[in-house]
Amino acid sequence: MFDLLVKGGRVIDPAAKRDGKFDVAIVNGRIAAIEKAIPERGAKKVVDAAGELVLPGLIDTHAHVYEHVSGEFGLNPDAVGVKAGVTAVCDQGGPSPLTFGGFRKFIAEQADTDVYCFLSSYLAGGLYGHRYVDLYGPTGINVDAIASIVEPNRDIICGLKCHAEPGGFSRWGVKSLKKAKQASRKVGLPMYVHLGTLWSVKDGVSVDPAKLVKEFIPLFDKGDILAHPFTRHDGGFVSPEGKIHPLLIEALGRGVKLDVGRGAHFSYPNAKAVIEAGIVPDTLGADLHGYNTKAAYAYNSTGRFDDNEDPGAAKGADLSPTFSLLHCMAEMLALGLTLEHVVAMVTCNAAAMMGKQDKLGTLAVGRGADISIVKMTTGRYTFTDAGGVTFPATKRLRPTLTIRKGKLFEPESDLLPAWQRPQAA
Repeated sequence: MFDLLVKGGRVIDPAAKRDGKFDVAIVNGRIAAIEKAIPERGAKKVVDAAGELVLPGLIDTHAHVYEHVSGEFGLNPDAVGVKAGVTAVCDQGGPSPLTFGGFRKFIAEQADTDVYCFLSSYLAGGLYGHRYVDLYGPTGINVDAIASIVEPNRDIICGLKCHAEPGGFSRWGVKSLKKAKQASRKVGLPMYVHLGTLWSVKDGVSVDPAKLVKEFIPLFDKGDILAHPFTRHDGGFVSPEGKIHPLLIEALGRGVKLDVGRGAHFSYPNAKAVIEAGIVPDTLGADLHGYNTKAAYAYNSTGRFDDNEDPGAAKGADLSPTFSLLHCMAEMLALGLTLEHVVAMVTCNAAAMMGKQDKLGTLAVGRGADISIVKMTTGRYTFTDAGGVTFPATKRLRPTLTIRKGKLFEPESDLLPAWQRPQAA
């Protein structure tokens, strides 16, 4: 007798090299069977997934869910997670060595979503989304404090979050990044590194992005992750001339990984340039946060923080959600990536990036029953990147059901774009 039977869907599980019509049976929150045809009479409840994609529980590798502590920046983990078609989220830089205890007790342990993090390398953590630049210099990084928090919390902490961008470089050069790398090597975990301007460049200082790359790249090890390769901001993969810095390509050749980190960074033209250069990101994080969904907009018009800016001031029109992890997946399809690779980005590749491949990222008998059921539609659509550039798409994705440890959740988050919610179906 099965507790739940997901029947008739197209199962895509890149880790298991499975793509076809399969039924998935669940008992006591775990997968009990995956077979071509499992009789319905053996199940207490049947979910009809005919015509839909049945995927290993989706993993958002770039979330901001330290709700309340990070101010308007932090979102509710279940609104980003199980109520948005996602079973696991990885917060990037919200909790710090000083605030991790609250993250574990009040976020990770309370959420229905499976919650992980890359610990902030800065003692301040992600307060208001790292907007107060003076908190993020080298004096704000304590290697011993990082190690003391990582050791007893490796079940949740997957790595360290840091930044390699022009604003910080104009103030401290590579001192902060070097100290973060020292901590990363001490605890044996990767760094997740923000690329592209976040803070305004210090007055009177000029930063050459090409020189910045030369300083940063030698510090990265195999397994470190560069975020925002498609960024529209200076200091990323694509130069103003549309060229890819050769040192970035060299870093990928020695095992440095790429996470899209869509957020307010995503540039369609830059994404095309990166992919046409033969560079395909490994993982896909949505980078949803309170400033790029519908909280007061604390960025300026360029999408970065300026000194002395009021973080609570509304800057322009209300930002109703325009993207989600599912929509980010559809954007990757529009860029020409295959469906199998896009699914891998948010399942097995994401699990490997986080060091959780023994727990997440695939459907296998005995594993926890974390499943995302998704509807894919075909048509003529127009998407918009973070800079307002429109581009064509032929696929859209909508979450229809989330299963976490065998429990069912309707994707009804108000962080989903309106067309992705049930009432818009």
